[in-house]
Amino acid sequence: MFSPALARDLAALGRVTEGTSIESVLRGITTAVAVGVPGCAGGTVELRREERLMLAASHSDLIALVDHEQALGEGPSAEALATGRDVLVQDVLHDTRWPRYSATAVRHGVRSTLVLPIRIDGAVLLLGLYAVRPGAFSLVSAGPLSALLTEHLTVALANISDYDHVLTGAAQLQEALAGRSVIDQAKGIIMHASGCSAEAAFDELRRLSQHHQVKVADLARLLVSEHQSKHGGAAPTG
Repeated sequence: MFSPALARDLAALGRVTEGTSIESVLRGITTAVAVGVPGCAGGTVELRREERLMLAASHSDLIALVDHEQALGEGPSAEALATGRDVLVQDVLHDTRWPRYSATAVRHGVRSTLVLPIRIDGAVLLLGLYAVRPGAFSLVSAGPLSALLTEHLTVALANISDYDHVLTGAAQLQEALAGRSVIDQAKGIIMHASGCSAEAAFDELRRLSQHHQVKVADLARLLVSEHQSKHGGAAPTG
């Protein structure tokens, strides 16, 4: 059903680097199956998690086909999503289940398709495989392919989630450090103007922030910005 290279290409999707995203992984899946599954001319992936839907395809025509299927509300992907079972269309010219979908598929050069629903960590992933000739796929070999995809995609999505958490934590730390720096500058401005201590300057900042119902860091940025526009240069620090 698939070449040894498919497992290698899917495993590579789990190696997260800068620029890796869920979108890039989904695109990588479609490219991998188009190359690694005999008879497969292209692939699509629909990732459904809560209210979010993400769609990727190896070819733009397949995006149009999936969009049309969603608009119709019928077709192999809709069936796979509703039943949780693999759905095979041996030949769209002779399949009578979804005539409107079949007509669109033929216009896009698709003669057979296989849709695999895969559940991963609270999400549903629909993998669509498309061929330009009839009888390209078999339900008998769909199970091993689903198992392979589940194994590698579970790792890939978990790695992306962990990577995103690390980036979020780093961004929050950077924001906190930037906020502390601007607060120190604002304190220096108050201390320079009134001759008070650093503690008294911070108390004044906090009092003003409560009075105007703004965050201390936001008030400090405003104070520093006004000071620099009036006097130029960096604000004094405590």
